[in-house]
Amino acid sequence: MGKIGRNQPCPCGSGKKYKHCCLTARQMERQAVKEDQIKVTLMNAIAKVQGAAKKKKEEFFELGVFIFFSSAKGDAWLLEVTDSDAVQVARDGEALEAPIEENSETIEINWSHTYALREKKLFLTSYADQEEMQLSGAPTQQINAAMKRVKKRYSQELLDQVHI
Repeated sequence: MGKIGRNQPCPCGSGKKYKHCCLTARQMERQAVKEDQIKVTLMNAIAKVQGAAKKKKEEFFELGVFIFFSSAKGDAWLLEVTDSDAVQVARDGEALEAPIEENSETIEINWSHTYALREKKLFLTSYADQEEMQLSGAPTQQINAAMKRVKKRYSQELLDQVHI
């Protein structure tokens, strides 16, 4: 079957244009598949960055709206772009338990911090006591570039729908 144009009649026989009928449902299906892939791979990505931290190796990568990095000191962090949330997943080469609850519908992450980039530095603010600290040695240029890529890759409407 060839590609269906947005303005062509919907193949379901409703008489409506494809864009006003089944296109939205098909897009939602594709998004659900992507979300399932993220659920499966999120824990794998956390394990990967924790492994790099254990080796005290600098690592940096992205997965959807998530940014992962580890330092030569053995620390590793998971950042989320849409709400600027963060959680540490390794400290001094030791993996920390990832505060993640998954079910068939959602992924819930118990974020411990928010983050901000200012003056080419990464600042973390604890949710528990609102204490701010600068994370020295963080790959701020890479984080900034990744944030721009994520915001360019996904529409603002889609980013607004992310509730993790």
